[in-house]
Amino acid sequence: MYAQMVKSTGERPKTLDEMTPEERAFQTRIDADIKIEPKEWMPEGYRKTLIRQISQHAHSEVVGQLPEGNWINRAPTLDRKAILIAKVQDEAGHGLYLYCAAETLGVSRDELIQQLLTGKAKYSSIFNYPSLTWADIGAIGWLVDGAAIMNQVQLQRCSYGPYSRAMIRICKEESFHQRQGYDIMMALMRGSPEQQEMAQDALNRWWWPSLMMFGPSDADSVHSAQSMAWKIKPVGNDELRQRFVDQTVPQAEFIGLKVPDPEVKWNEERGHYDFGEIDWEEFYRVLKGEGPCNRERMAARQKAWDDGEWFREGLMAHSKKRAAKKLAAE
Repeated sequence: MYAQMVKSTGERPKTLDEMTPEERAFQTRIDADIKIEPKEWMPEGYRKTLIRQISQHAHSEVVGQLPEGNWINRAPTLDRKAILIAKVQDEAGHGLYLYCAAETLGVSRDELIQQLLTGKAKYSSIFNYPSLTWADIGAIGWLVDGAAIMNQVQLQRCSYGPYSRAMIRICKEESFHQRQGYDIMMALMRGSPEQQEMAQDALNRWWWPSLMMFGPSDADSVHSAQSMAWKIKPVGNDELRQRFVDQTVPQAEFIGLKVPDPEVKWNEERGHYDFGEIDWEEFYRVLKGEGPCNRERMAARQKAWDDGEWFREGLMAHSKKRAAKKLAAE
């Protein structure tokens, strides 16, 4: 979900008869739900797919600080300010865990960040929308982090050990993020007509981008089959999106909000909510860099990278100095 356009090999999964002995042994471990660890043999396609998925997830966590960090100084109460600071700090930590997990696959963090800054690597389309009001912070926590949990809980079952283990702590913190977002929306809906209108407006603007977070329909995603065979991605996009709608619509109705989709209704026969068609043209347009805040987000990340150059150089100089001292003492 935070890696919406990750591509694997682009080929259909091989059958066991088509695999080499190494590939067959690898797939047998996957099918037995045995975690793959960094120093173990793995197909190159598996390694590359993981690097793309984990790095795009990491980039999304870091870029995701920006729409919320914008409101730290404008939070309405001291408590809300402290909670938002903690949440933004959590997102930075999530990025750190994930960059570390990606590094176990033989790629450096500097390389991953350069891929982000040059546009080679993507991040979730959701973070290219602006946070215009305080209600947007509630909508982001409730909807965006709610969608993240829907995806990340099943990533705890990912076949790659470091990624799977990183998701355990991340999911615990994301559950806090969702609750704080929903709490904001509840407080607004108990407030004045103006506050209620603000909450509804935020839901109207964030609903469809939140559904887009899960990525294209499985029918249009030719690379999903291999990722699912490798258990990098245990559950498909469409199933996750349906779970999110089924969970979120009753939450909205409970506090008096109306989901901005006239086609949303409970389907007794399916046992799920029906919902309307997503504007996939907008999705691809935002991913290509034409969203409301794409340039602003990338400019902020570039500035952070440039401003931190002196610190990175200082750390490297200190590390070399300590290594030289240690060598001289020996």
